[in-house]
Amino acid sequence: MNQPTASVRSHCLSPARGRVAIDAPLGPATYARMFPELPSFQADEQFLHALGSAGGLCDCRDIDDSAESLADTASGWPIFGQFVAHDITADRSTLRAHTNTAELHNARSPKLNLESLYGDGPTGHPFLYQRDDPAKFLIGEVGTDIQRNAEGTAIIGDPRNDSHMLISQLHLAVLKSHNAFVDDARRAGVPEGCVFDEAARQLRWHYQWIVLHEFLPALVGPALAAQVLKEGPRYYRPGHDAFIPLEFADAAYRYGHSQIRHRYHLNLQSNPVPLFPDLLGFRAVPREHAVDWKLFFDAPGAESAQRAKKMDGKLVKALIELPVAVTGETEIEAYHSLAVRDLQRGQGVGLPSGEAVASHLGIAPLTADEVGIASTGWRGETPLWYYILREADVCADGHRLGPVGGRIVAEVLIGLVSADATSFRQSRQEWHPKKILSELLAS
Repeated sequence: MNQPTASVRSHCLSPARGRVAIDAPLGPATYARMFPELPSFQADEQFLHALGSAGGLCDCRDIDDSAESLADTASGWPIFGQFVAHDITADRSTLRAHTNTAELHNARSPKLNLESLYGDGPTGHPFLYQRDDPAKFLIGEVGTDIQRNAEGTAIIGDPRNDSHMLISQLHLAVLKSHNAFVDDARRAGVPEGCVFDEAARQLRWHYQWIVLHEFLPALVGPALAAQVLKEGPRYYRPGHDAFIPLEFADAAYRYGHSQIRHRYHLNLQSNPVPLFPDLLGFRAVPREHAVDWKLFFDAPGAESAQRAKKMDGKLVKALIELPVAVTGETEIEAYHSLAVRDLQRGQGVGLPSGEAVASHLGIAPLTADEVGIASTGWRGETPLWYYILREADVCADGHRLGPVGGRIVAEVLIGLVSADATSFRQSRQEWHPKKILSELLAS
């Protein structure tokens, strides 16, 4: 297979994956299999490209956002999900056909600790903080964008949070939330030497609580979220060395790609625009693209926000035809499709089929008609990523993940917070959040 040309943007999407042994031992801050006993799924790459490329089954084409195509989930939650992904996973490798999974290194600690926001703190990364008040983050001069250098490159803890303007605006809103917690700490009389740590603790605990009690129930259903919170994970048991399962990172947690809308209404003065090219990142955010988060998340007393697209295995044109600024130059045209990249990732690390995981969990697998890939000429089982999206459509009408995808995501997110000795779940003190996400973003 031809190799893609290197790109400075490859940190965002490029997936190095190969068809090699997947049972190599992995150490802390790496990836590992959640179900190592299951055989790897294998398919001809021509099938993967036919499934995920423009004109394939994953192509939503130009069908506009409509009541039938939209879920009951607010449109901001997939963006928040991407923010969480960047906090706990970062694979710096480049896209190629063969690699050893033992070489895959997670540049993020497997904790919901906002590492992508804080970096190494005011001492290690002083450029992220105000010089005269290092307890607070430095933001852009007019307060409507993250700080940038003279070329417009974002100066933030994770460059992927500038890949499009929705994620960079969310990053900005969370920076402002930290600064608001700094003000709260000072009003409460916290000693100045402890103000930064107290504000960071409050923001992290609110963030963790939001993930488990707002985000997760909407994504997997309240019943499954409550069950795993009460009983603990059955299959994801990281022990002392937490890791990110490949079934999570390269399949189940890529659900949000199918939730991206064709167009977004950013604020009350703007016209609806697509994610790409209109909201392409790596550049300053114009004033007309400033995000009003009440249009993305339901807030008490406000009108209902825009809804996300249903999870159904189809991606909008903006993601089927990713711009070169995101993918980098590539000799393989199919790699401009995010669906192809997702399929390639899963096959490369030897993930099992969706049917194999369902059977392992004691869940009746989808039928061939429910999966719906026979029209491609493929008669085998289903790539895990695509299976999970079809399962969401079949079992939950696209509103939330089905039993396989929901189980993987719920166990990993709850497991990561529970394994973190510094998380709110492990705190000996009684703690309750002061704000839900919509209120946090209004800080």
